[in-house]
Amino acid sequence: MGPDSESREPSAADGFGALLRGHRLAAGLTQAELAALAEVGVRTVRDLEAGRSVRPQRSTVELLGQALGLRGREFTVFVAVARGRTQPPVLIAEPRTLPGAGTLLGRDADLEALIEHLRRTPGVTCLVGLAGAGKSVLALAAADRIRLVLPGGAVGVKVAPDDTESALLDSVCAVAGVATPDQLAEAFRAPAMLLVDSVDRSRAATAAVLARLRVLAPELRVLAAGRAPIGLPGEQVWPVAPLALPPESATTVGDLQRYAASALFLDRWIRHSGRLPTDAEVGAVVDLVRRLAGLPLAIELAAARGRVLDPSEMLARFGDVGSVVDAAEAVRTAVTASYRLLTPIHRQALRYLATFTHRWSIELAEDLLAEVTPDVVVLLDRLTDLGLVTVRGQGAARFVVLDSVREYAIEQAEAAGELTRARRRHAVVFARYAARTAPMLSGPQLTAAVARLDDVAGNLWSALAHAATDDPHTALCLASKLPRWWRFRGRDVQGRTWLRRLLDDPRTLDADPVIRAWALLGVAQLANEHGAGPRELPSARESVRLFREKGSITGEITARTVLFALCMSIGDYDAAREQGQEVLVLAGRTGRVRDMTIAQSNLTWHDIRTGDLAAAQRRLADVDRLTARSGDLRLRVVGRINLAEVLRLAGQFTEAVVVGTQALDLLGELGDPSHRRRVLTTVALARAEAGEPAEADKILVELRASTPGPAGDEDASCAVVEAATALARGQRMLAFSWYATAADAYAGGHDVRDVVQCLVGMVAAADHETDRQAALDRLYALTERAGIVLTDRERALVDGR
Repeated sequence: MGPDSESREPSAADGFGALLRGHRLAAGLTQAELAALAEVGVRTVRDLEAGRSVRPQRSTVELLGQALGLRGREFTVFVAVARGRTQPPVLIAEPRTLPGAGTLLGRDADLEALIEHLRRTPGVTCLVGLAGAGKSVLALAAADRIRLVLPGGAVGVKVAPDDTESALLDSVCAVAGVATPDQLAEAFRAPAMLLVDSVDRSRAATAAVLARLRVLAPELRVLAAGRAPIGLPGEQVWPVAPLALPPESATTVGDLQRYAASALFLDRWIRHSGRLPTDAEVGAVVDLVRRLAGLPLAIELAAARGRVLDPSEMLARFGDVGSVVDAAEAVRTAVTASYRLLTPIHRQALRYLATFTHRWSIELAEDLLAEVTPDVVVLLDRLTDLGLVTVRGQGAARFVVLDSVREYAIEQAEAAGELTRARRRHAVVFARYAARTAPMLSGPQLTAAVARLDDVAGNLWSALAHAATDDPHTALCLASKLPRWWRFRGRDVQGRTWLRRLLDDPRTLDADPVIRAWALLGVAQLANEHGAGPRELPSARESVRLFREKGSITGEITARTVLFALCMSIGDYDAAREQGQEVLVLAGRTGRVRDMTIAQSNLTWHDIRTGDLAAAQRRLADVDRLTARSGDLRLRVVGRINLAEVLRLAGQFTEAVVVGTQALDLLGELGDPSHRRRVLTTVALARAEAGEPAEADKILVELRASTPGPAGDEDASCAVVEAATALARGQRMLAFSWYATAADAYAGGHDVRDVVQCLVGMVAAADHETDRQAALDRLYALTERAGIVLTDRERALVDGR
């Protein structure tokens, strides 16, 4: 058992530490909750995640894996990584599938050549072409095909405006289904493809990320798309030219279908108008697609007006007949012409939608446009008809405003004097979205919640950046909902910086006190992730005061739990205990069974630490009663196992055996071999310490038979039972040796209390004064450092009574 504490700085270089942290966060557990479920010390979890303990005992690993609910291959991999045999990725979710490319016309040869190139060539390939040339569609089509060829499949990201290196890495982690960038090496170990679209939006960040990925994953195929090469050494540049144009001499529909540019126009024209052009209209079609320079985007936007205009009328809107416009002008002219077909309300709506930086859903659009238009479905139907908005993928967040359209609409919003207002509304929308998602981040829906926020990450950062300047109250509200997401994505330093900046902004001093409280609590939580928790103790205490003042029970329980962890981290055990007691009172008053159970477990650790085993027994009796009421069998079994251990520490060996046997029976229902080893150890020790070494030997046989790990690695549980049985038989030298072995095996991998009992055993078994004094010195140093008080029985053993 151990206190509720968060990892300070999980080591990305330690494969098992990163794996453990990823699974724990995906399960929605704090370190203390995991420790309570696994019946290991919270320091064990903390040291493992931080990489301070790199050779955990197999029994500890199994306990953690079972508590995390790992099964099948996940459990096997978990154990294998702990033993240093492999380092697979932490899959927090299945890798995300890419949206479909839609119909690709006129690029068959290009597509086949590109797929063959990607199949054979790892590294970075950049599709380079004019805006509107069809780079993104070609890239999506290639990804859709190559995922069936490469064993690692294909995933993709779209660069958001002004993405930083860390933000873009987060996006790659999200689509790859891993928790941290260091796990990308394993995620992309097999040949796979990563699509990176819109690299022009943040070229420096893209270059830095791709350079890192080339080192991490040499077999990875990166397919980027931009208006110019990225500039990386060894980058393959793949030009994407406009579509082939029909000759001016084309006179029939059949002639049009033989050339890619006019064939695309025909396909989209028929889709919107429901008919083929007449032969009389062929000349206008030829002139139109030639004037649009064969750019697919401009052609699609023009053809989308087929319900309203015939080809001649479209052509008339491009000025002088016969002249070929500049490529950028062609796209802008097509966007402008489509924009002018909208009603004033729909134009304003598009200007507001342009504040979305990436994908968005109907739900988000309805919230954004609540004061602009009452029927968003009708609006989207019109905008997609005109090609101003596209649909990509099948999920809720599937709508995209094309970059060229977005740039034009932002210009129009600024000209209309409404850009600031639109961006403020955008920030409010995402503050609400984050508020709806935040509760999911602390429970079993964590993975889904992280995915929801990952899907709109670009919008979240954009909203935060603009609101921090124009609407700091909304920015603070948004930021206060994101600490758990930031922590999960390893953005604790950046998140803390944002929260501190907003809290220190004098314009937010009059913000809602509850929002300020959550922001202050977020600062403390994030600071604790990178070892700065003690500096934010005042923030945590202030959040407790604000929550209490405003009557927010959920907030106060959360804040006091964080404050408990911060106090434990600085060794202020009395203050930590006070916070745990307050949590217990609050949870009990409001009937929050899970919070009550965790609080009792935390306080039980304090009782054992101070040698008050009677209080620990009473608390565990409460845990048994609470878990019986809630029907949580696993927590009830863990409580029984803890109670058996407390009874043994108190010298109540018969009761320990009875309770431990009851726990073994309950474990039979759960089929949990890891917890079985733990309780078998407790029962075996109780038997040996009660003067029944033969009974302990019987249990030791089972422990030995189930001992995992390579030969030569001594199991701590077996070692301590060997020591207790040897001491019960009067074999003091042998007992001393086994206790020393067990102490070394437990050190750094188990709760420090286990090490204390081994050192007590060494003192009791030592035949020579030098050995005894050395063990005493280690014992006193450890108990002083950890604030542990020996039990009456342990003091008697140390004193030789």
